[in-house]
Amino acid sequence: MTGYGCAETEFQNKKISVEIKSLNSKQFDLNLRIPSVYREKEIEIRSKLHPIIERGKIDFTILVDASEKSLTNKINRNTINSYYEEIKEIAGSLKISEPADWFSILMRLPETIKTEVNELDEEEWAAVCRTIDEALKIFNQFRIQEGEMLEKVFIEKIQNIYLLYREIEQYEPERLKKIKNRIQESFRKIEIVCDENRFEQEMIYYIDRLDINEEKKRLNNHLEYFSETLANEKSQGRKLGFIVQEIGREINTLGSKSNHAEMQKIVVKMKDELEQVKEQVLNVL
Repeated sequence: MTGYGCAETEFQNKKISVEIKSLNSKQFDLNLRIPSVYREKEIEIRSKLHPIIERGKIDFTILVDASEKSLTNKINRNTINSYYEEIKEIAGSLKISEPADWFSILMRLPETIKTEVNELDEEEWAAVCRTIDEALKIFNQFRIQEGEMLEKVFIEKIQNIYLLYREIEQYEPERLKKIKNRIQESFRKIEIVCDENRFEQEMIYYIDRLDINEEKKRLNNHLEYFSETLANEKSQGRKLGFIVQEIGREINTLGSKSNHAEMQKIVVKMKDELEQVKEQVLNVL
């Protein structure tokens, strides 16, 4: 489910900002961008976020704006001296001239820059945790607002599908009569005389295969189950997705069995409404 939350705090000479953004994803996919001084707390951050966010593609960022840097870079004099002595010794033994630009060569060698990391202050980390909690609170408020909007969309679309499904009933008697007349007309065109009793038996079998009462009943049950799940359960995104698949299956079967122009138009409208539900159900946890 999409969401956004941001919070800031002041700690001593630092301004700490926490930002949380999420997009749709079936799994909990967390991307952390935090200062290296907080790296030791990565597992704690994940354990704080996962129970609340549950799933999604999440970008989590901590920014620290401070007059003093937590990382201090220094030239490693001992390493440079060691490199210098070894290069001089090698140049002498090989009887080659020493390099003209000693400094630029030495500074490109490994470990000539020493990075000192200041230790994380526990009071500072407590302030960061409070800021994360505040960002999560705002993040959840964003998702609640979106969820309320999605609920209205789902209720409207499912109700539309139900009303369209009820419209099908008015065409059923006409549909069966047209099927029977069409077959009889085909017999007359090719001048085939058939036994009326046998014809009626075959028609019963044929019409039974085109019967849509079971599909209508299952579709009605799926629509009701979708509404119940939407109203009563928490974190029902995956379940709603499965129910939508079942609704689509019954609508497709209705379309294939209809053999009636007006019924097929209704089926197309039902598919259009359902497609909008499919797009939005991905936003539900």
